[in-house]
Amino acid sequence: MNNRLRALACFLLIGLIFSGCASIPFDRPKEYSRAFTDTADTELGKVAARWAKDHGNLSAFYPLEGGMDALGVRLKLADLAERSIDLQYFLMKDDTAGGVMTEALLRAADRGVRVRFLLDDIFTTVKDSSLLLMNRHPNVEVRLFNPISRRGWSFLNFVGQFEQANRRMHNKSFTVDNQASVVGGRNIADEYYQLDESCLFSDFDVFAIGPIARQVSDSFDLYWNHSRAVPMEYVARNQGGGDARAAREEAQRRLEKVYSSVYEKAVESRLLQDLFDERRPLFPATARVFADNPDKVIDHLDESTDSASREESWIVAELRQILLEAEKEAIFLSPYFVPGENGVEFIRALEEKGVRVVVVTNSLASTNHIPVHSAYAGYREEVIKAGAELYEVRADAAAEVIESDDGPDTMTLHTKALVIDKRLLIIGSLNFDPRSIEINAEMVMMIDSNKMIESLTADMDERLANRTYRVVLDEDEDLCWHGRVEGKQVIETSEPLSGLWRRFKAWFMKIVPESQL
Repeated sequence: MNNRLRALACFLLIGLIFSGCASIPFDRPKEYSRAFTDTADTELGKVAARWAKDHGNLSAFYPLEGGMDALGVRLKLADLAERSIDLQYFLMKDDTAGGVMTEALLRAADRGVRVRFLLDDIFTTVKDSSLLLMNRHPNVEVRLFNPISRRGWSFLNFVGQFEQANRRMHNKSFTVDNQASVVGGRNIADEYYQLDESCLFSDFDVFAIGPIARQVSDSFDLYWNHSRAVPMEYVARNQGGGDARAAREEAQRRLEKVYSSVYEKAVESRLLQDLFDERRPLFPATARVFADNPDKVIDHLDESTDSASREESWIVAELRQILLEAEKEAIFLSPYFVPGENGVEFIRALEEKGVRVVVVTNSLASTNHIPVHSAYAGYREEVIKAGAELYEVRADAAAEVIESDDGPDTMTLHTKALVIDKRLLIIGSLNFDPRSIEINAEMVMMIDSNKMIESLTADMDERLANRTYRVVLDEDEDLCWHGRVEGKQVIETSEPLSGLWRRFKAWFMKIVPESQL
């Protein structure tokens, strides 16, 4: 037995060594490109121009709360595209949403639209062969950001290249004709668009049209042309072959029924057309995009880079200054909230100057990332004592959100947003945790529109009461959870709706270093 164990250990060690040595050609030549600037004559360009003429060159915005609206706007924008589609995502899955999005992009490319698709590598489950097929279209280019080697076992590649593989591009944007964008927390997978009926992913995007789209494009271009954005043909080992048209037709046949049903359902709301025809109000606002420099994912490899300069995201440094100017209220919505001691002290400082601080995050029962919850749980008491109102999402509140009993039984918060003084909305990919702050590259959009934010927060306290537990300290300074379930007030003295096994996992996962969450 000992000999077998030694042989297995030796085999794994050899695999790890060779996986670690396998490399991605980050220095291979690739075409440099930028967003088109001559798109004023497109349909979206004309809509943007009419809006700017009536609203003093301000951009226009609309919140996308429902998953089907969010998918429908993306698909309709792809249909309207005349010159370009630039999309940048943390992950894409080989599921219905992934298939529908792929087909929408290829149909646009068939019309002559240039498609640039930048995907992070680690959690994308679409097969390389499918991405290569898309990449073979003359009007489509797919690049993977910071990919790991395809040689050997993927797990060993990840471990062997951990310093590289641990740092990811988390940005999420969808921009058409350099005139309109969708920015927010959603990736390309069923759960983000209410296509997965097992759980409600509560997420949030914003549709934007006007000058702000060019800022999103500038950020996209910076990542697209970075050394870590590797053309798909340099990544995949098996380049495939055969008749690309026949392969496309076969994929279309497999997808035809589901594409038609999902597409029709997604665009059924006619949200985008309603906005353009002024049947729904677009909100005028000034806005700004904040994005980490993609060098953030490789600065740790450069010994000449001062460690102090790498302690936090540039975005977070900017947001800290904006938060310090808050006068009345700061609302944090983050599925993964690990404030650290510095974050607790910052909350205390805001409270001491009279700013109401509200934190909304996942409960143990609702989270899809137990190790993060384990780290967050250690700060709950400190956050409350610092003066913040702390709320955790009720895992069984899906019916309250969709206002129907006919739907998922469970709910997970995935919205990443910050609302300041009911005037500023900061929306994007940023979580308030060490990974977003110190490790991953992130992007957010800040929108200055009290009208839009008032429409979003008008009944906030009532929604919090019906969908969350307020976490407080009792007279013995023990944590307890206050909630309203079916109209009745309830108090829980341990993690609500969580079974023994889930609680054990949360306890055990405390071994994970907080810096890696």
